[in-house]
Amino acid sequence: MHLTSEPAILYFGTPVVLISTINEDGTYNLAPMSSAFWLGWRCVLGLSAFSKTTENLLRTGQCVLNLPSVAQAGAVNRLALRTGSDPVPEGKAQKGYQFEPDKFGRAGLTPVPAETVAAPRVAECPVQLEAVLEAHHGLAAADAAQCGRLLTLEVRVQRVHLDEAILLAGHPNRVDPDKWRPLIMSFQQFYGLGPQVHDSALAQIPEALYRSPDVDRARLVA
Repeated sequence: MHLTSEPAILYFGTPVVLISTINEDGTYNLAPMSSAFWLGWRCVLGLSAFSKTTENLLRTGQCVLNLPSVAQAGAVNRLALRTGSDPVPEGKAQKGYQFEPDKFGRAGLTPVPAETVAAPRVAECPVQLEAVLEAHHGLAAADAAQCGRLLTLEVRVQRVHLDEAILLAGHPNRVDPDKWRPLIMSFQQFYGLGPQVHDSALAQIPEALYRSPDVDRARLVA
């Protein structure tokens, strides 16, 4: 039997993303989030308008989307309740956040240079996506209580780095879903993926048919 319910959040399970950006002084910011989805080589990020990541993205137009596996859960957790904003925004302060200027150091992760953006990649993450900002939009424009507080940011991926350990044998451009074990956030808790539960009819479609024009565009980026 279904019950009418009012959960405070509707985070039914999405992959964790570590977004790396550049601060005003040239230092690195690294922030975990999970409100993200992909279409082709585009990604839509849902972020607070007051976060350091949002501030950096809007200013520089660049980031790296680093996808941790279940092996990096501890590192991601060390970034919890930490922000790169000083002073700490009121909403985050109420939740117990503290200012942390060295996110990489706190997490025990290693920054490595990207090829097309100034923001660093996270060496330990099996997936590293260099991206540039294409557009941003406010949410809840008609709601005075929420207007200006939340943003969606559309980024375009222009370089993909994949750990060979998650690639399909003999296919350098395909991820093997049996090898890739993303870290999943579901209702504030960390989870991983289990084994495949059923064949998918969509898998009959050649993956190459989903290829986006952004892939060819990315090849033109030095």
